[in-house]
Amino acid sequence: MKDSRLFLWLVVVFAIGWLLFKLSPILTPFLMAALIAYLGDPLADRLEARKIPRAMAVTIVFASFFIGIALIILVLIPTLDSQVSRLAQNVPDYFSWAREQIGPMMEKYLSIDPATFNLEGVQKALKENLGDTSSFLKKLIAGLAKPANFIVTWGTYLFLIPVVAFYLLRDWDILLAKINDLIPRSKQDMVKELASRCDYVLGGFLRGQVLVMLALGVLYAVGLSVLGLDLAIIIGLFAGLVSFVPYLGLIVGILIAGLMAIIQFQDWVHPLGVVIIFTLAQMIEGTILTPKFVGERTGLHPVAVLFSVLAGGQLFGFLGILLALPIAAMINVFLGYFKEHYLQSELYNDEESAIMDDSTINTSDQPDTHHDEA
Repeated sequence: MKDSRLFLWLVVVFAIGWLLFKLSPILTPFLMAALIAYLGDPLADRLEARKIPRAMAVTIVFASFFIGIALIILVLIPTLDSQVSRLAQNVPDYFSWAREQIGPMMEKYLSIDPATFNLEGVQKALKENLGDTSSFLKKLIAGLAKPANFIVTWGTYLFLIPVVAFYLLRDWDILLAKINDLIPRSKQDMVKELASRCDYVLGGFLRGQVLVMLALGVLYAVGLSVLGLDLAIIIGLFAGLVSFVPYLGLIVGILIAGLMAIIQFQDWVHPLGVVIIFTLAQMIEGTILTPKFVGERTGLHPVAVLFSVLAGGQLFGFLGILLALPIAAMINVFLGYFKEHYLQSELYNDEESAIMDDSTINTSDQPDTHHDEA
């Protein structure tokens, strides 16, 4: 009977996994909306505890979220515009330096003719497209928006994600209650325990990781801006955003910013400054930011994190990369729970009891020397 139930559950899990895999292209907006609702639910609950109706509390959360995004855009766009414009003005100098310094080295040590790279064509294209940020973004969007599928897909995402997230956040507690009603009574304690652990891990990790990523992006951007690096904000924020993979933001940021510093300043002092900025930011992240906001919530080894991200990207693309760490953290919670029960089970303790039985048998088989002597 137990074997048939286990087989049935395995079939159900396999069917659900196969269905999710097949529907992954259309699940992206719904999963992103569910993630937004999950992250915003604690704030909505706090507002609701202050006697604010749930619908009004959800509206306040959404309004705050979109106002924050609008403010960030209004602050960043002018700064990015000035940095891109300055980069466009300095492009001829950068290419002249690269032609004079890097070209001979490539020809001497790598036997590569610099003329094969057509630097003049690249320089002309950059000057034409980096006049200012607004025109560059318009051309980029126009180029991307040519296929009809792109317009339909992103139009659907922009419409579905806020709408679905709003309704999910409004009815979050009702949905959880309905799911709880479907759980078999005999399994409720186990499910509640696992759900509580997953909520502790996921909630703390996701909210904390977002704060750490934003803080690192600001630290990188401010440090590189003080150093005077072109595109400091873009490079800094990008390095902060990819820092959800351990050391990836550090490595990518140092490589991109270091190369930019070499081309821009044509010395070794500023690249050294780049290394110092990223090292200091990484020290702050490791000693202050992560312990305060994230802690050891996931319990995942860095190798497991890298494998999870790569596996998620291979299976589900960009969506898999975003969901890799949360899913890996949940799997780790399940493994930890079942490990605890396994260590307390008869299966694990059979060997110990068998050894005790053997020792008892061996002791009983030994002759009673004291009795013989008597």
